[in-house]
Amino acid sequence: MWWARVSERLQTLDVDRGEDRVVVELHRPEARNAINGRMIEELHQVCAEIESAPRPLLLTGHGTVFAGGADIAELRARGREEALAGINSRLFERLHRLRAPTVAAVDGFALGGGAELAYACDIRIATPTAVFAQPEPGLGIIAGAGACWRLRELVGVSVAKQVLLGGYQLDADAALRHGLVAEVVSSEGLRERAHALLDRMAGSSPQALRLTKAVVDADGPHPLADDLTQAVLFESADKHERMSRFLERNKR
Repeated sequence: MWWARVSERLQTLDVDRGEDRVVVELHRPEARNAINGRMIEELHQVCAEIESAPRPLLLTGHGTVFAGGADIAELRARGREEALAGINSRLFERLHRLRAPTVAAVDGFALGGGAELAYACDIRIATPTAVFAQPEPGLGIIAGAGACWRLRELVGVSVAKQVLLGGYQLDADAALRHGLVAEVVSSEGLRERAHALLDRMAGSSPQALRLTKAVVDADGPHPLADDLTQAVLFESADKHERMSRFLERNKR
């Protein structure tokens, strides 16, 4: 059961392993839990572990933020080859295709790649301060790790375009209204509610859950179009200038 767990602190993650679940906390408080290359590597390690021993996965963020996007300094340095490699998109697709259910517990901001990480999970629970947004076009790129098609599937074309093209943010109420999150709970009760959901899952047949997920996800899209589009934008001077301005503003 969950009380018999083993904790491990990685460089960017805190991982708790139980017999019937794995809990991962994104832990880069100095960068609002922004997703960098090291975090991608460590999340791949977690995915590999769950692939070999399927158990439900709970993803959450340290403190009062889920993930403040991808690491802009790393994104600015990426070019065509990194885009075609799908560094973020391949991880999120791997996460999405895990055989066991996945849950994102979102407190505070889930921006850019942080939002896309949450979209890749099967179920999302949020707090009243949760905010989902895709600021990528303002930085000269697309939301290239799944938002352009996952968000459309989750909330519909119209709302997805409002977020992706219009720069609108989905706060907790809007996310609940449009079905992006299952429920909104207090920040103090977020993990308790998430664990209650995993407790219900633990009471079901693991094989039935895995096969149900496989059937629901049978016709999922392929992320290749994201990578090709991002490859063009990663090489643009506009992208480099916009990200440089962003990083300079944050130094002030």
